[in-house]
Amino acid sequence: MSYNTLFLLLLALVHSTFSSLAPPDQAALKSIRDSLTDMPGSAFFSTWDFTIPDPCSSFSGLTCTSLGRVSALSLGPNLSGSLSPSISNLTHLTQLVLYPGLVTGPLPPRFDTLPLLRVISLTRNRLTGPIPNSFSSLSYLHTLDLSYNQLSGFLPPFLTTLPRLKVLVLASNQFSNNLKHVSSPLFHLDLKMNQISGQLPPAFPTTLRYLSLSTNSMQGTINALAPLTELTYIDLSMNQFTGAIPNSLFGPTTSSMFLQRNNFTAISNVTAISLPQGSTVDLSHNFISGELPPSLAGAESLFLNNNRFTGDIPEEYVKSLSNGTIKTLFLQHNYLTRFPWNSGSQLQDSVSLCLSYNCMETDPVVGLSTCPVEVAPLLSRPAIQCSHFYNHSSTG
Repeated sequence: MSYNTLFLLLLALVHSTFSSLAPPDQAALKSIRDSLTDMPGSAFFSTWDFTIPDPCSSFSGLTCTSLGRVSALSLGPNLSGSLSPSISNLTHLTQLVLYPGLVTGPLPPRFDTLPLLRVISLTRNRLTGPIPNSFSSLSYLHTLDLSYNQLSGFLPPFLTTLPRLKVLVLASNQFSNNLKHVSSPLFHLDLKMNQISGQLPPAFPTTLRYLSLSTNSMQGTINALAPLTELTYIDLSMNQFTGAIPNSLFGPTTSSMFLQRNNFTAISNVTAISLPQGSTVDLSHNFISGELPPSLAGAESLFLNNNRFTGDIPEEYVKSLSNGTIKTLFLQHNYLTRFPWNSGSQLQDSVSLCLSYNCMETDPVVGLSTCPVEVAPLLSRPAIQCSHFYNHSSTG
């Protein structure tokens, strides 16, 4: 036997030993394939030919270890069918991804057989039912994204205590009950568009950078968020939160803040606010009273409309409008009495300003033409509303 022939035989043996798919994983993949179908126009499974010797190097969405065990599985997009329980037999799996499609049915029940999982992303399908209790055993899980499905049941309290979880996204499902204790070292938490109720838990990890609880039925104060000084994005809109907004949320890292359509009544210690350049702040449709905080004039887009703000508009707002720092300023539907704008000055074309439906004695020279369509016809509040509001405030 020549040297070259011997080398080729050894190479084939090594390839067979270290690349061929292990029988338990091959059986699991066959079950997964049988439970899913390419939608019209999709050809994801065209490479899944179980007659070939090495699926690890040819199957779409498949990554294997050197011993032929499946370590990562990415399915889709544009698949229909259901997720096979045989996924639980891929015991070396570290990453499971299902791209958007029309996959229905429950999550596989046995995730406790997948102790190495670090990433689960099963988004934008039609998965139903609860999150299995077996998720509680995933001690190495870093990212869990089940967003935009039809999952339901109580929000499992064990999810927010997983020791290595950094990203939790359950947005746009039908989870209910309260948000319990949060001890995972999260930096991204997105639970928007569910049916979560009750108050905030007493504490959140200070590692949080992104927090969205929008469009739920949560209530109570948000004092538990005061220590989160590293937040860059916060969205609590369309809930029933009350009380004062902690001034620490208006920090130098907060580039996006959406607290609209709640029942907030004040901003605590407004003199300590420091916003980054280019930030967006939406506090509209609340019950916040008092004078406008001058420190908010550093925002690029500022929505304070539909509140109970009173008094003159601070000079800081005028300066920010003049120099282009503020691009959008909505102050309509308040009780503001004066806008100190030089009648000879013009707003920059890039600026949107709305001052309608306030208590100014004369209509402002600017700030009406760029109002939203639904408020544009309303120039000033009726004088009797302004008088009643100010008289009530002075005696209250």
